[in-house]
Amino acid sequence: MAISPPLGLAWKMRIEQWDPADEKTVRGCYDVMLAAHKADEPVEPPMSYGLFSLRLRQGFEMTPGETWAAFDEDGTVAGYYRIGLPDLENLDKAYGGPTVDPAKRRRGIGRELLRHEGTRARAHARTLFSGHATAGTGGDAFAQAVGARLDLEEVRRIQYLREITPETIASLRATAEKAAAGYSLVSWEGPIPDEYCAPMAEVFNAFNDAPHGENEEPEIWDAQRIRERTGISLRAGLLRGHSVAAIADATGEIAGFSEVIVNPEHPQWGYQQLTAVIRPHRGHRLGLLVKTAMLDLLATAEPQIEQIVTGNAAANEHMIAVNEQLGYHVVDPGWRYYEIPVADIR
Repeated sequence: MAISPPLGLAWKMRIEQWDPADEKTVRGCYDVMLAAHKADEPVEPPMSYGLFSLRLRQGFEMTPGETWAAFDEDGTVAGYYRIGLPDLENLDKAYGGPTVDPAKRRRGIGRELLRHEGTRARAHARTLFSGHATAGTGGDAFAQAVGARLDLEEVRRIQYLREITPETIASLRATAEKAAAGYSLVSWEGPIPDEYCAPMAEVFNAFNDAPHGENEEPEIWDAQRIRERTGISLRAGLLRGHSVAAIADATGEIAGFSEVIVNPEHPQWGYQQLTAVIRPHRGHRLGLLVKTAMLDLLATAEPQIEQIVTGNAAANEHMIAVNEQLGYHVVDPGWRYYEIPVADIR
């Protein structure tokens, strides 16, 4: 399927759905992503090509969707979007937003891609559209210009490992261990082992207590969903993952959990993933325990890591307090999540 731009655009383009067998187009989309990243992201390195390609094909956590690209008259990719179409919860929502080559911005490409994305959202009976942007960038201004509502703000925090001594980590871990009598630690590399899939589902469900968007329906996890929809990038060898879990000795429940992933193309960076403690076991410093145990593990498993980055909603006071104990710094810019009714995308 292809469309032409409306009258008034000073350039010719076509928008076509990407065929996953078309390697040339995904390369073109990746080049656009790299250029946009260079313009808009002053802190972290870009996503690797392999991970980008996998996300276009399978989405995050295997969320169904479609990828569409805007081509210049000479066949160059000028912009693209991947619209995510959740199939388990949030069936009224679509996720995405256009990415446009910075050299070709302010020509109407972003708005035309967004209009097209709105058409695809309506075709899938979605009524709400959500996307995110780095604060203070062109994408942030674009979201405001099209009338999207600010739904959630997330603050970037970075832990520079050179600033936290082994003695400080040991002291914090000892403090946590005193409060966490009756819990034992386990760790693993890579995807969640099969024997932990069922208890880990409860940990994922515990994350529903964290701040979310106003209209966001909680995700409900079970063992099968854990097996099928987590660890995709790890199994593909595109990322390395390290996990630490606190198990309640009396019940065998996984009471607390933390994961850090590493991109082999940028191994000096660690990326904090889920950290959560299930409700019946809160108040035992388990968040601090698993995160200090993670630092000890990484010192051996990934000694080249220089910093670990995470994001916290401004309202997530408990996790912010834990991260501040561990020496995380607020590093601007953060991220803003927007929402707009599909009917308002014009």
